[in-house]
Amino acid sequence: MNRGLANPAAPPSVSFWQAFAFWLKLGCISFGGPAGQISMMHAELVERRRWISERRFLHALNYCMLLPGPEAQQLATYIGWLMHRTPGGVVAGTLFVLPSLLLLIGLSWVYITFGETPLVAGLFYGIKPAVTAIVVQAAHRIGMRALKNPFLWAIAAASFVAIFALAAPFPVIVAVAALLGYIGGRVAPEKFQLGGGHGPAEAAFGPALIDDDTPTPEHARFGWNRLIRVLIVAALLWAIPMGLLIATHGWQHTLTQMSWFFTKAALLTFGGAYAVLPYVYQGAVEHYGWLTATQMIDGLALGETTPGPLIMVVAFVGFVGGYLKAVFGPDSLFLAGSVAASLVTWFTFLPSFVFILLGGPLVETTHNQLKFTAPLTAITAAVVGVILNLALFFGYHVLWPRGFAGSFDWISALIALGAAVALFYYRQNVIAVIAAGAVVGLLVEMLMLS
Repeated sequence: MNRGLANPAAPPSVSFWQAFAFWLKLGCISFGGPAGQISMMHAELVERRRWISERRFLHALNYCMLLPGPEAQQLATYIGWLMHRTPGGVVAGTLFVLPSLLLLIGLSWVYITFGETPLVAGLFYGIKPAVTAIVVQAAHRIGMRALKNPFLWAIAAASFVAIFALAAPFPVIVAVAALLGYIGGRVAPEKFQLGGGHGPAEAAFGPALIDDDTPTPEHARFGWNRLIRVLIVAALLWAIPMGLLIATHGWQHTLTQMSWFFTKAALLTFGGAYAVLPYVYQGAVEHYGWLTATQMIDGLALGETTPGPLIMVVAFVGFVGGYLKAVFGPDSLFLAGSVAASLVTWFTFLPSFVFILLGGPLVETTHNQLKFTAPLTAITAAVVGVILNLALFFGYHVLWPRGFAGSFDWISALIALGAAVALFYYRQNVIAVIAAGAVVGLLVEMLMLS
């Protein structure tokens, strides 16, 4: 029996449109990169709304961490699919990205048309250190929940050393962690129980709508017919637009090459956006010349300070490339940029939906089997170390904007410290912290100009 539904304290069932409203809200406020977004989903879905238990949440997260692509968007897709079948997954994943796409199209047009202004520079100046504090806070929060014992702490520490000091590729870190988890699950299974077992999570949050022992719904069970249907639909969703581009514009056209390039990039994004950005930089800037190095850096700043996955910086790359290449002629520059940004987003995120809809049923059959969950638990621990490395990456670029050889930006440090105090001590929400950082940055810019 479903314990969550039998317990009077369990949350009521959630309609498709109630979930729709939540995913739309999440897409509009999902600042802070993957760490902040996952932390936000945990706070809302596990702690406050109790739509899913911590054990099931972490099991889904472990699977998403294995995949190429933005793990936070894939996690939203997974939970949406689990709750409301394929339409729920498509809606959750799309709404996680759509607000960011629309916002980036508008901001990219402002950027490429008007260039930098003191107003924009001031806002960015204050937002960047606030985002740094958000990532640090999210890394701490997820680490405290995922690292349940010294074994998992050791894996996280080794992961951090591997990526920070040795520049180890993320797929290698994942593979080694999975092997350690597999061995550990056989040698010391009690150390690799997903989510740390029962007790603390239930005592803190109460029973969930999708609880630890809630039976897997019919649509989430594996079947060969369903798998074949998903594969066929996915192939058509990729081949039809690609075929139309080739037929109407040819293989060498900018839009066709963008679509093909970002299809490849989508399959290389192990470890999040920063793992694939060097590849995107090399292709978009050095090989194709869609934008300059300076424009690429500015696009990354936009991606850091807008909601949605950081990999949405590809929409900026697409817009600027389509705009500057004038793919529809000199009189349709905004249309060219918007179409290019939309195409790039489509081909970048299509694999993410396919991976969830294909693999979700297999993952759901393993959520109580230690031989599968132990490697995934170890991977989660390793990813905590990777997130810490990301936090340091942010801190370095914000506090030493010209590198260690340049001066220390003590104003940014004070903004980051204030944001950290607001997050850790006063428990302020992400939006309030970002807004406050933007206001402070704008005031600093105005004082510098006066």
